[in-house]
Amino acid sequence: MAGIKYNVKFKMGKVSINQSVYGTTPEGDQVDLFTLKNAKGMEVDVITFGGIITKLSVSDKAGKFENVVLGYDNLESYLSNPTYFGAIIGRYGNRISKGKFSLNGIDYPLAINNGPNHLHGGIKGFDKVIWKAQTLENDDKVALKLTYLSADMEEGYPGNLNVTVIYTLTENNTLEIAYQATTDKTTLVNLTQHSYFNLSGDFTKTISNEEVMIDADFFVPIDKSAIPLGGLESVKNTPFDFTTSKRVGQDIDADHPQIKNGSGYDHTWVLNHPEENVNLVASVLDKDSSRYMEVYTDQPGVQFYTGNFLDGAFSYGGGMRYADRSALCLETQHYPDSPNQDAFPSTVLNPGETYKTETHYTFSVR
Repeated sequence: MAGIKYNVKFKMGKVSINQSVYGTTPEGDQVDLFTLKNAKGMEVDVITFGGIITKLSVSDKAGKFENVVLGYDNLESYLSNPTYFGAIIGRYGNRISKGKFSLNGIDYPLAINNGPNHLHGGIKGFDKVIWKAQTLENDDKVALKLTYLSADMEEGYPGNLNVTVIYTLTENNTLEIAYQATTDKTTLVNLTQHSYFNLSGDFTKTISNEEVMIDADFFVPIDKSAIPLGGLESVKNTPFDFTTSKRVGQDIDADHPQIKNGSGYDHTWVLNHPEENVNLVASVLDKDSSRYMEVYTDQPGVQFYTGNFLDGAFSYGGGMRYADRSALCLETQHYPDSPNQDAFPSTVLNPGETYKTETHYTFSVR
């Protein structure tokens, strides 16, 4: 069913959105595909199931456009999607220890779906629901507005949570992601986007030679189940120092207890910039293609994950399989297990408040 056309196209000057039918769920619900494209040729494909970015095409130094994000070529594969390829994550991105937290003296149990812990919103998080879609018009931007109402006690979280995520593609090759949420009962919110990037455009390659910078002097050390130990650790003189751009593979197999606990990099870096503004916090350079990605956010942390568990089990077009470390994630968010860590920034949202955050991914050639 993927790719059956509606023949509905929205044009806004130099930018456009094309809408088509992507497929149908086993329950009979239709899933739509929206293709956002700018005049420079950058394209972003988003489906309404999970708000998933299925493809993101950008140019290399020779003007060749290639997809730089991992994904599947059919809806059936996305229905389970244990890797969370390209999805919106919520209500709580990352892990919550032992699947439980307390708010206002009430204990809330959650699904245990990652070892002994709760991960990425539970069994049916925001990555596995169908979002309502609306196109937004502007002269130099094209946007897709996705909305979802997460009902009170869905996956164990209190409060009816109204969530909006807007994907905006600009003429300067920036994908802007704006998140907003309100609740009628005190709850937790920590949203993120889980795209896996390989800027070479060749998914048979690992990301070992891609050069990464993360503007963070500290990271969150974890135990063997990826739960924070309770404090922060300096990156100085450790494999976790990306304050100056370096190859991902330079220290990824170093003899360091935190590298062993994460089976590589799977940690949150504590960003140096304050949360009030959208700042440059990370970058990725693929020297062979010269593709360059900058990450901007107002969030306090970024989860840097190097695809350590892809293990060849996940296939894409033509029967090809993604190998270990064939992509990296830079998931802007709060720290893991914040509800159970008093020293970490709060992820509590109260009635009358608005959760609001932005992350931008800007692509160029360098």
